[in-house]
Amino acid sequence: MGKTILIVDDEKNIVDILRFNMRKEGYDTLEAYDGKSALRLVESENPDLVLLDVMLPEMDGFEVCRHIRRHNLTIPIIMLTAREEETDKVLGLELGADDYITKPFSIREVSARVKANIRRTGAIEAVPGVTKGIVIDGERYTAYKDGQPLELTQREFELLRYLAAAPGKVFSREELLREVWQYDFLGDLRAVDVAVRRLREKVEDDSANPAHVMTKRGVGYYFEN
Repeated sequence: MGKTILIVDDEKNIVDILRFNMRKEGYDTLEAYDGKSALRLVESENPDLVLLDVMLPEMDGFEVCRHIRRHNLTIPIIMLTAREEETDKVLGLELGADDYITKPFSIREVSARVKANIRRTGAIEAVPGVTKGIVIDGERYTAYKDGQPLELTQREFELLRYLAAAPGKVFSREELLREVWQYDFLGDLRAVDVAVRRLREKVEDDSANPAHVMTKRGVGYYFEN
């Protein structure tokens, strides 16, 4: 069965262009032109990825992203934005978006980002056993802390699993972007920093003084065993 992409934008010409090219890539598509319609389609159709514009009628893309993440932690969300402000880009990531693309964009870039986000990172090896009270179940795509399931997005789970697979090894942000995000330096390194910060808020007892997901200043991140 093919993967389905929900395209959400209030500009019909952009929806038409994305629909044509995504179908050309072999994906099925759904379309919505406002935030509320997008949420209804997410709930009823459970798409495999959402291309989500920020500026929408009824409900903006940030609010749509927030609503999706309350009920669905695994569906990849790529924000589409014409804005250049740093706060807008970081806000989308903080709300749980996996990535963002700034308009005007090239179809080649969109296709590459979609392919990277929709791909399950099965190449990342499973983490055996228990590490400092954290159990990572690769088959169920779930992590547990002290016996309680952690509410991690797909990206946060993959990041935790990748770091924990090699405890003590320091990975640069470029390496994590390539191996976890599956981007060949196409993405924004800030996405890694935001994902690490969100992961710490869920994994650590005190995110300001982490005991698991550690920083090697000037180098990158590693998992403390």
